Amino acid sequence: MGQGQRERVATSLTGAVGEEIGGFLAPVDAELERRYPGDPGTRQPVHTVYVPGDAFAADTLRVWGDRALAALDEHAPDAASFASVLGLDGALAEDVYGRVRAKLEREPVEDLRVDFEDGYGNRPDAEEDETAARAARLIAAAHAAGTAAPYMGVRVKCMEAAVRDRGIRTLDIFLTGLMDTGGLPDGLVLTLPKVTYAEQVTAMARLLAAFEQARGLEPGRIGFEIQIETSQAVLAADGTATVARMIQAAQGRATGLHYGTFDYSACLGVSAAHQASDHPVADHAKAVMQVAAAGTGVRVSDGSTNVLPVGPTEQVHDAWRLHYGLTRRALARAYYQGWDMHPGHLPTRYAAVFAFYREGFARAADRLARYAGRTGGDVMDEPATAKALAGYLLRGLDCGALDIAELAGPSGLSRAVLEGFAAPGHGDLTGSA
Repeated sequence: MGQGQRERVATSLTGAVGEEIGGFLAPVDAELERRYPGDPGTRQPVHTVYVPGDAFAADTLRVWGDRALAALDEHAPDAASFASVLGLDGALAEDVYGRVRAKLEREPVEDLRVDFEDGYGNRPDAEEDETAARAARLIAAAHAAGTAAPYMGVRVKCMEAAVRDRGIRTLDIFLTGLMDTGGLPDGLVLTLPKVTYAEQVTAMARLLAAFEQARGLEPGRIGFEIQIETSQAVLAADGTATVARMIQAAQGRATGLHYGTFDYSACLGVSAAHQASDHPVADHAKAVMQVAAAGTGVRVSDGSTNVLPVGPTEQVHDAWRLHYGLTRRALARAYYQGWDMHPGHLPTRYAAVFAFYREGFARAADRLARYAGRTGGDVMDEPATAKALAGYLLRGLDCGALDIAELAGPSGLSRAVLEGFAAPGHGDLTGSA
């Protein structure tokens, strides 16, 4: 056999067999593409801050940042004191502490929700009308001034009969206010709480579709988060899992599943003293949410702690240790977002997030660079692991835990390379900058 010639490989099946199989699976291929499009590749905030509608003001973001910095000044004025509270080693502590302070000065809140539900309660209709209109004006002004958080929006009352009309009206007023002051901004997020039936999710989707039609918006422009905080949201009356049905009921509009620590715990009869995001009932609910959302492009968020870092220093330190530990626990379980209830939670939110990424980024970058270059190493990684490594590094970059220069230097990884691995088929996988 001459050089360059290949030996003929024998087969038994005709081409028609493959065509028949392809035709048979074509509906499945389409269904997979529709239901499991993969992660959208956009930034996911590390937290959501909820502020009652009547408390939201033009300076809320800056006030939260300043109060968080003041808490550091009072209770951990340097890296060494902060490290002793959280158990960080010296070199990491200096880096994390500096980045936390810089973050609080530059971008103290990544995602803010103006709350018209539990944090707001029931008010006279005229009062809630005005508060919703004011929230729209303030958010529009923040975007115009370049001072908005990356993500901002509202949580309205749920779709249960007693408060349904009020929730619909508040959402209409808020969205109309945005449209009348420049249009819907990027990073707009809406939250639907206390969902019990998938039909309530469909109702929200229809409501948003009606608004889009009324204002001439592109169909599907407005998405929303679903709060999982009732037992019915996890397990239906017939014993079937509910969360996956809710994602589909959103008709492509679901952007997130947010766990509601205290409503869900109370719904299952957990006593107040034991309601926490690391309770077994919370772990079960979030595991179901995580599996249901996998591959759909819907992000999962952990809940919050209601232990506030206030009072004397010792009490603040105890609350910080609790919050830091819960956040690190969530990150290890791939819950990359959570809720923060108080400005004093911001230092430990960012400390936990930054430490999580800084502790592992060098190893992750080296593994990904070796995979990209097809060179050896002490770990045999697969495409799915390369995707996870790239996602880890991108999240670290997005929140400010990492700098692209740190990755590009020793590993040669650019953001384009990372995005290519995080979304295979949609980016540069060559390893070139």
